[in-house]
Amino acid sequence: MELIELPGMTAAGRAELAAGEAHPFGVNDLQWRESERYLALRDDGRLVAAAGLVVAGVEAGGDVFEVVGVGGVIVARPRRGEGLMRRVMDAALTRAEELGPAFAMLFCSVGNSARYARFGFRRIEARVTAEQPDRIVEMGDASMWRPLREGATWPAGPVRVLGLPF
Repeated sequence: MELIELPGMTAAGRAELAAGEAHPFGVNDLQWRESERYLALRDDGRLVAAAGLVVAGVEAGGDVFEVVGVGGVIVARPRRGEGLMRRVMDAALTRAEELGPAFAMLFCSVGNSARYARFGFRRIEARVTAEQPDRIVEMGDASMWRPLREGATWPAGPVRVLGLPF
């Protein structure tokens, strides 16, 4: 198995990761920001797991700052339960630490929040909004953050993602 970094995700790569699953990320009507890079695992020439990273602006606690947005985290259904999420997330978070921002941030279902807590992510208890082409939306389920630098603490108060969610 090989760990690779990709500058984007092709339609063929998405299909390999979906492995026939109709809605691997659930169903919603939001538009999502494309990741700038993906850390992925390839086995026998096929993608089996991936996590996307994008540097994005947010406003919280009266300040505007950048975060590393983590999105598109997936393990192909036939390969779940093999510890591949740990491998791809560890690699993605190591890479995120090199990108500059003090925080990583992600959106997930409440049911998946415990998985991300194992990687040091914490729930954002305040209201979190993000942009859509025609409106501002409140991000439901779980919004989470993680420090990428020692001593970094998330500011109190509402959070606004500047642009599409990731």
